[in-house]
Amino acid sequence: MSIKPPVEDFATDWDHTDPAWVANPYPIWDELREKCPVAHTDRYGGGWFPSTYELVSAVANDTDNFTSRTVVIGNGRPGEDAPPAPIGVAPPISSDPPFHHIARRLILPAFSPGVVNTIETFVREYCGKLLDNVSAQEIVNGGSDYAQYIPVAVIRQMLGFPEKDDDLFREFVHIVLEGIDEPDLEKRIADFEPIRIYIEDQVQDHIDNPRDDLTSYLLNAEIAGSKLLPEHIFGTMILVLVAGIDTTWSGIASSLYHLATNPKDLERLVNEPELMPLAIEEFLRFYSPVTMARLVKEDFDFNGCPMKKDDWLLLGFPAANRDPKAFPDADKFIIDRKINRHVAFGLGIHRCAGSNLARMEMRVAIEEFIKRYPKFELADADAVTWSQGQVRGARNLPLRILN
Repeated sequence: MSIKPPVEDFATDWDHTDPAWVANPYPIWDELREKCPVAHTDRYGGGWFPSTYELVSAVANDTDNFTSRTVVIGNGRPGEDAPPAPIGVAPPISSDPPFHHIARRLILPAFSPGVVNTIETFVREYCGKLLDNVSAQEIVNGGSDYAQYIPVAVIRQMLGFPEKDDDLFREFVHIVLEGIDEPDLEKRIADFEPIRIYIEDQVQDHIDNPRDDLTSYLLNAEIAGSKLLPEHIFGTMILVLVAGIDTTWSGIASSLYHLATNPKDLERLVNEPELMPLAIEEFLRFYSPVTMARLVKEDFDFNGCPMKKDDWLLLGFPAANRDPKAFPDADKFIIDRKINRHVAFGLGIHRCAGSNLARMEMRVAIEEFIKRYPKFELADADAVTWSQGQVRGARNLPLRILN
């Protein structure tokens, strides 16, 4: 990993991996929203960061001037070796119209409410097993003992991958999302090679041994009477594996962090379980884990900013969710907030296809944790760490269980 100079002015030199941003980005976003709503950086080859709800919405809904052919910021750009247009690196999230509609429609049935409902019992039982494993501990790590395991188990089961490979999946997430500031592109490609080999091996195993799971579904799916291209299958599996794990892991852990630091909210949620649906939406708004990237298609002016072809746009969905012009008392967590049109799952055509699954996993994980442990607090506030990059969530989260 490279050693980079710290950011001195986020308006002209932002970096979403800077320690100050990783530790506590909210004051940074508040200042940008007031003084420089579209910040610029020369890092990563040049990029922009809109921080208001209005501007984030404008970019997310503009498929004429911005392309989604890659959505994770790095030091490179898609080159000649990239998957052929219009697929992109991870369809449908990396696909532009009109192909995006086809790719999204293809995957939506796998994440429908009906399918998600069939998974809930497994998730609840799995959460119970995780809590059984730490039942004798006074200190439970909400991140490494609990949250990190839940989406891994869910996505692994959906894709039909071996349970023994759970640790590998978390390493894959780290390589794809947290290794972004590696300046040596050849090394980054080499780091990705084990992921490519693993996915290709799993695809071959499913060809040899078909079963009822998402991988076999993709292998059997057709577009206009033809099987999906290998690049399409591979990219979608990477998307499900990475996006389906890190985002929900982060959402669960951040929710537990909030409850550990806000005992009144914890008490209300324990005593008023009917609040859970509203609480989940507020967790999503207040601790939104995900930012997505776009690339500028051609030189043009956006909100007075002279954007150049292939400049990055980092869509600040979490910053938009703290915009006081969009949410009353935006800087306050209101557990029973009634009107909550947050954008934690994105906006426009690329809104998260797995939102039903993520909501269910978060709800069940929190329900089971507070049922087992109705009182808990941070054991060491200084020990809490947060992930860097485009998905933010509590990683090390030591919780002291109270009687």
